[in-house]
Amino acid sequence: MHKVKGVVSKGKNQPVSVETILVPDPGPGEALVDVLTCGVCQTDHHYVEGGVGDDYPFLLGHESAGVVSAVGEGVTEVAVGDHVILNWRAVCGECRACRKGQPWYCFATHNATQKMTLEDGTPLTPALGIGSFAEKTLVAAGQCTKIEAELEDHQYAAVGLLGCGVMAGIGAVLNTGAVQRGESVAVIGCGGVGAAAVAGAALAGATTIIAVDLDDEKLATARKFGATHTVNSKEQDPVETIRELTGGFGADLVIDAVGIAPTFKQAFEARDLAGRMVLVGVPAPGTTWEIPLDEVFGRGGSIKSAWYGDTLPSRDFPMLVDQYRLGRLDLDGFVTERIGLGDVEEAFAKMKAGRVLRSVVELDRPGTGAEERGAETGVAAPAGAAR
Repeated sequence: MHKVKGVVSKGKNQPVSVETILVPDPGPGEALVDVLTCGVCQTDHHYVEGGVGDDYPFLLGHESAGVVSAVGEGVTEVAVGDHVILNWRAVCGECRACRKGQPWYCFATHNATQKMTLEDGTPLTPALGIGSFAEKTLVAAGQCTKIEAELEDHQYAAVGLLGCGVMAGIGAVLNTGAVQRGESVAVIGCGGVGAAAVAGAALAGATTIIAVDLDDEKLATARKFGATHTVNSKEQDPVETIRELTGGFGADLVIDAVGIAPTFKQAFEARDLAGRMVLVGVPAPGTTWEIPLDEVFGRGGSIKSAWYGDTLPSRDFPMLVDQYRLGRLDLDGFVTERIGLGDVEEAFAKMKAGRVLRSVVELDRPGTGAEERGAETGVAAPAGAAR
């Protein structure tokens, strides 16, 4: 049993706190991971708000890179000493999606069987089955994707973000939207996921990449990731402007990275005939939309939602790490600031205010103790940073 520090949400809308937690040694099929970095994601705050159930206390954190420190019986995917990115789609290989050859839809993903707890024995619910705002975490071995590439220490903060938000945006374009070289892409909403969608469109070779947002600073950030045009939707009609920028037709692919009824409708209408749209922004419960059925038929194409960017971690993470190392994917650009465990509550406030793309917790090497870091912070937020 390992006694470490972790960030815990004890009740709905209560401030999070750094607590001592107990992490067991790995059992069959499990891996113990020394966490190096963990991004502060909107999903973690959904747990705080009660938007992902009420099974408190939650051990937060899931966008992580780390080092495997122990493995349980039967584990062959990773070994002690491997650097890994953690993921929340540890495919089972047996469900109906996996049997159809679509493991990125796996409906029975694995998590660790044993529970991490507070010191008094209260079981913790790990966010997305990971719980990596902690010095150590216990996961299913399949939640570890090995990083084969040699990286500098500071680069793990960037590649760890592939574990959730950045991958969701890139995957919505590459996997769900299946963008092709030379196509046009419009992205509505340029926070962290939307900016990642812009970066994915550039990586795929789209020639017209249109970023849409209400905030000029977020639009400036989108340009840094590859947007060729920007549209402030407070000042211009986004649908008409997207059409103007695409020869009067509309974009081949439109990404809704917001997830509200007005942006969904804009995305639907801003497509070319037979164009595709992808919803990757997470809607609030009960959100509805109204589009005449004859328009759905008449426009053709497809309307899809992206679950984790239809990501298969074993396929996508290594490829994107390689693209990062080759200078084709600016993962460093998503790291707005580097912080300690004690700064997560403040990071949530910055995220909600749209002041950062990602705050990233960096934990000390095993044995030094994150509690000694206090509230040490890293780099300041750059101009134009957005959630």
